[in-house]
Amino acid sequence: MSVQLTDIDNANNLVELFLMRADAKGDAPFLGRKQDGQWVTQSWREVAEQVCLVAENLRALGLKDGDRVCLVSENRPEWCIADLAIMAAGCITVPTYITNTTRDHLHILDNSGARVVFVSDEKLLAPLHPAIQSTGMIEHVIGIEDLHRHQSGSFDYHGWDTMIAGDATAARKAVDERIAGIGRDQTACIIYTSGTGGAPRGVLQHHGAILCNVAGAGEVLIEDFGIKDERFLSFLPLSHAYEHTGGQFLPIGVGAEIFYSQGLDKLASNIEETRPTIMVVVPRLFEVLRTRIMKQVEKQGKVANYLMDKALMISEADRKRKRDKPMNFILEKTLRPKIRARFGGRMKAMVSGGAPLNPDVGNFFEAMGLTMLQGYGQTEAGPVISCNRPAAGLKMDTVGPPLRGVEVKIAEDGEILVRGELVMHGYWRNEAETARTIKDGWLHTGDIGHLDDAGRIVITDRKKDMIVNDKGDNVAPQKIEGMLTLQPEIAQAMVSGDKRPYVVGLIVPDAEWALEWAKANDEKFDMKALQDLPAFKAAVRAAVDRVNKDLSVIEKVRQFAFADEGFTIENEEMTPSMKIRRHKIRDRYQERIDGLYRA
Repeated sequence: MSVQLTDIDNANNLVELFLMRADAKGDAPFLGRKQDGQWVTQSWREVAEQVCLVAENLRALGLKDGDRVCLVSENRPEWCIADLAIMAAGCITVPTYITNTTRDHLHILDNSGARVVFVSDEKLLAPLHPAIQSTGMIEHVIGIEDLHRHQSGSFDYHGWDTMIAGDATAARKAVDERIAGIGRDQTACIIYTSGTGGAPRGVLQHHGAILCNVAGAGEVLIEDFGIKDERFLSFLPLSHAYEHTGGQFLPIGVGAEIFYSQGLDKLASNIEETRPTIMVVVPRLFEVLRTRIMKQVEKQGKVANYLMDKALMISEADRKRKRDKPMNFILEKTLRPKIRARFGGRMKAMVSGGAPLNPDVGNFFEAMGLTMLQGYGQTEAGPVISCNRPAAGLKMDTVGPPLRGVEVKIAEDGEILVRGELVMHGYWRNEAETARTIKDGWLHTGDIGHLDDAGRIVITDRKKDMIVNDKGDNVAPQKIEGMLTLQPEIAQAMVSGDKRPYVVGLIVPDAEWALEWAKANDEKFDMKALQDLPAFKAAVRAAVDRVNKDLSVIEKVRQFAFADEGFTIENEEMTPSMKIRRHKIRDRYQERIDGLYRA
């Protein structure tokens, strides 16, 4: 099948694009998963039939145009089917993270006003069920797998089998008629992303925003790599805008297969078995794989180590100018094929996004003969704003030129501004935050940067305080800090974790509580001396653990250290308006914070 960008440009909505591709691809494999030790697939035709049947069964439950439907599931074929079916029913998908706590679910259900929830299994239902009961707004719960029938109260349970039952021909006709009235401006999904204020905000992504992203990314694949028999391996959470667009709708747009990984512990074997051509991943995965490869090569003796050293010495510029041609020839016959084999042997490109990529990591994989592209964006922009591409010249300390259909300019203060169809229509039920983020049609990204001579975006700093961990998850530090300082043991706190595997904290104990603790434990009240006592630290640890119970997995404070003194205006660690100065605190305590990742 020949992929045309005009098909994407002319599509009125995401469901129309999918059904167009499904009609063209027919019985070709589309969605793959591993079952009973074997990879099995569903065809485009089978998936299209199920999408239409689920859509019509949702309408039969009483759903109307614009109703919100939550989707709580790990990556699997049913995620894609349910997502498309919700949109085909004229409704709006509300994806949620499988790591969400009951409180997170409660906020999203309450804020979105969802009427129906898809949930994959009993394990994910456990934290969700109390939230459903509390809101009292959910009318139907649909289990992808069999669910234990709790006392449901005001809502009904439905099995997946009942949702894919019915007359497929009639369902398709009804869907075709309905989606004819869905335009690119209509909301496709509400993806919640944590704001600096702490409460997750619902980003209104319309059909056109995602289609604009798919066309832009599709151009990179078509023009720079050629498109034929592509296969994506889906690994990142589909509830994340990056995977939702890049790992689901981009493959649909270019007519590719999607295989679903079994998780991080089986990812390496899944890559070798499925032999993907494209992978959308986060920097942390590349860092892990780089370390693993280097350790394996080190064990293979002097020759292998010599070849790796030579590969790393040959820069991208050298390869383009054909310098050291003999060594390049040797590497292509020895080391690089072995490395490529670990990635299935067919990998055209690995796309890194969601968090900044260390240029050294990108250069390593380039030297190993694997093409690495770094993308940049945010949920509010579909989410992809720019991407490195060979045609524009790969440069690992940039995030590439803006995608097709994306306009970028730099504000006077250096902030990166974005305009185009990819920009969200706003935050759900949050006009004030929308007005602060979008001004005169320009999305204010909160990132500082500039455009280089080739028009590539270079990000130099983060204007906003949001933590982006090494997996690309957004964590709002103020939320965690606010919860910590509510504990009687803690006076002040600053959490950290940007580009790191987990969140850590710097804590100032409450002086009054510390005095009482010293009296109760027959210790002299000397804050520095107390902080050296294991029992004192254990008492503060208990306070941190109380907070962690109400935080999601990615937000939990795994380690902490004590500050030498309180954050004050006098030591320049607090502003006159009583906000902590993060850069000042980091400058002073960076070595201590770094040590928490070695503990």
